[in-house]
Amino acid sequence: MEQSLADQVVLITGGARRVGAAIARRLHAAGAAIAIHYHRSVQDAQALAAELNARRPMSATTLGGDLLDLKVLQSLVDATVARLGHLDILVNNASTFYATPVGGITEAHWNDLMGTNLRAPLFLSQAAAPQLKARGGLILNIADIHGMRPLRHHVVYSPAKAGLIMLTQSLARELAPEVRVNAIAPGPVEFPESGLTEEMKQAIIDKTLLKRRGSPEEIARAALFFAAEAPYVTGQILAVDGGRSANT
Repeated sequence: MEQSLADQVVLITGGARRVGAAIARRLHAAGAAIAIHYHRSVQDAQALAAELNARRPMSATTLGGDLLDLKVLQSLVDATVARLGHLDILVNNASTFYATPVGGITEAHWNDLMGTNLRAPLFLSQAAAPQLKARGGLILNIADIHGMRPLRHHVVYSPAKAGLIMLTQSLARELAPEVRVNAIAPGPVEFPESGLTEEMKQAIIDKTLLKRRGSPEEIARAALFFAAEAPYVTGQILAVDGGRSANT
């Protein structure tokens, strides 16, 4: 792959597994150095860093931390710069996702879902802004089509992702012209590891126009577009959802 991101440094939250790992691999293949943030997935993060460093030595590092702890966020930026030299791209990918039907919502649900999906991206973006401004950088948020169209029984998650979409547009205004800020809104790509039957998954897929599940690699390709091929694009939300959002 063309080294379109040579000399670029990327910090990816929740970068050890699933969509985050696919983005890490794709941007690394384009020449970027990658800081892989993880919370509990330490072994996955270390394995991914080893894989990337085997391809290009000293091009990946791991950073642990709970994004709900605001003190961690500045340390992630500082550690990225200390280890990899600077910071060009922040990918706010980490997310919690589960149902919260009305009648069973707790304060802990609110703090967790709003914290990982909205509060952490805001404060991490704020911490990263000076570095990104100095480098003419990019913030890329991983949102969700259900931030634009609510998902039944996800009464906290959907508003949190809606907030992330508005945060994307707000930060695009606040950080321009030095920093671009965009978001990807995936459709059915990675289902939660529990809570959905195969019949439920198929019903979700059937609502897409393309009648198939997406892949993490398709989200990663969109991330590469924003990182390497879209210098005149900011404040935009790209639905990568097989046409689900158009299927009214």
